[in-house]
Amino acid sequence: MKKYIDELKYYQKLATFPMNPTYDEILKANSLRGNEIKKTPLIYSSTFSNLTNSEIYLKTEFRQKTGSFKIRGAYYKIKSLSEEEKKYGVVAASAGNHAQGVALASSLENISCTIVMPKNASPAKVAATRGYGAKVILEGMNYDESYSKAKEIAKETGATIIQAFDDPQIIAAQGVIGLEILEDLPDVDEIYLPIGGGGLAAGTVIAIKEKNPNIKVIGVQSKSFPSMYESVKQNVRTFAGGDRTIADGISVKMPGKITFEIIKNLIDEIVLVDDDEITKAMFLLMERMKFVVEPAGAVGLAYLISKKPSPGKKIVVVLAGGNVDMYLLGQIVDKGLAAMSRLLKLSVLLPDRPGAFKEIVDIITLANANIVEVVHDRLSSDVNAGSASVTMNLETQGKEQAESLIKSLETKNVQFKLLT
Repeated sequence: MKKYIDELKYYQKLATFPMNPTYDEILKANSLRGNEIKKTPLIYSSTFSNLTNSEIYLKTEFRQKTGSFKIRGAYYKIKSLSEEEKKYGVVAASAGNHAQGVALASSLENISCTIVMPKNASPAKVAATRGYGAKVILEGMNYDESYSKAKEIAKETGATIIQAFDDPQIIAAQGVIGLEILEDLPDVDEIYLPIGGGGLAAGTVIAIKEKNPNIKVIGVQSKSFPSMYESVKQNVRTFAGGDRTIADGISVKMPGKITFEIIKNLIDEIVLVDDDEITKAMFLLMERMKFVVEPAGAVGLAYLISKKPSPGKKIVVVLAGGNVDMYLLGQIVDKGLAAMSRLLKLSVLLPDRPGAFKEIVDIITLANANIVEVVHDRLSSDVNAGSASVTMNLETQGKEQAESLIKSLETKNVQFKLLT
């Protein structure tokens, strides 16, 4: 009965809400992608199935050309431009993935391309965008500020703005992901995907609901930029966010007009995750699956690992991109190890005498832990004369071994502070 009620609700919404793009536009985008856009693999993960108590399949969009799903929309939009429009080139604003997609698509179509990126954009994404032949301008601290500059350039030069998400053709091409999911796993119960401006979610939810309104589509945002979450909650487009987040690819303060209307009417739920949850998901993807996925691309899996919302359900998670700054990647590894008690950071206060540090080393050795890094400090103002502070990074096998080591230090009356 619930199945038929869900279908009835969907068709009632369609009767009052003119869909733009239509399902037919998504089919057209699929037919025109040629050899440039890959169908990415859908991979079952026993690891994440066990961690979430669900049956988890990973849609590996980070394996797409340019490292994210964004090339889908950019290529279809630019390929659809008239010859007159192509003469003036294109301009776009992006934190990185859309930038690379537009740059590559422009190169394939032999037209000029200018990309405006936030000043805090990943250096790796900036370098890659330039590598595809685009002129890069760094302006603003987030997408919205960069987009304002892109509009100025378009007005001055006549270039066509290639929207990151709020364009029917962009949305339609991203929606092809929904077609691919249904082709590979027609009996999927739920789909989790990231939301920034909403292009990926809008296109995918149209494709999915057209074929089966009973499949749940859940969008995931960063708690630092919950713009679509707040907009749907208040039933009006709303500015939200501005705090720092590692998920730069979805740090959008205001959702698109078109994407908001689609998502408001069709999506089943929008949920939020924080940076710690994202970090854990990225770490586990690297360690267990050998997948390098960027923060914005990992938010869906982050929510499932943290909340385990759908036991027994067959779930697809869209891993939307894999363009990660190498410095951030190193931090993710360290924080992931620390969160699992496999990396401990200790500050130990010792009497400044021969053999004092060896006594600590002996305790660590007996616990079978590994010393990774040592910093010895006598000069800081909080270290008294006759004492020395030693900060150590220690590698352990996990929580049980870490707790055993801490207990040994306490038993020996060692003055220490746990920093992780």
